[in-house]
Amino acid sequence: MDLGSALLISAPAGEGGGLNPFNPTGFGGILWTWIIFLVGLPLMWKVVMGPITHALEQRDAQAAEAIKAAEKAREETQRARAEVESKVAEARAESARLIAEARERASAVEKQIVDEANLKAQRAAEAAQTAIAAERDKAIAAIRDEVVELTISGARAVLGRNVGGDDDRRLVSDMVGKLKVVKR
Repeated sequence: MDLGSALLISAPAGEGGGLNPFNPTGFGGILWTWIIFLVGLPLMWKVVMGPITHALEQRDAQAAEAIKAAEKAREETQRARAEVESKVAEARAESARLIAEARERASAVEKQIVDEANLKAQRAAEAAQTAIAAERDKAIAAIRDEVVELTISGARAVLGRNVGGDDDRRLVSDMVGKLKVVKR
């Protein structure tokens, strides 16, 4: 038998009014529960609550670090985004400038090509006019020579004598040269 049982047995059964700290059914059970709880509380605090508190503090610190890291990453992302947007704007401005320059060069090249083509066409027209005039002059000279020959032959037939010396040719040629040529 243990001491608690012995004390319970030794307590008078008929007494009803006193405080018996060893009686588990009355106030004594509550008292011992509190005493055991208060005695075990530092041990529970050290063994159970200490690690839990420490783990919670570590979790809070990690959460705070994660929040700081997320804010830093957000700031870096915003900074990088702004940098990218500025570079995109610069690239767009540069491409617009290059397109404008290319259009100006294309316009200049187009004008140069058109001018060269016009110059070549003008030269070709002038050359054709010169060739036409030369051919016309050759044709007129050939016709004059033919007219001179026909005139001399006609005069020979009419006069019945030999006409065709150099003097006769010169005389007929001068007369034919004085005739106006009609241009069409």
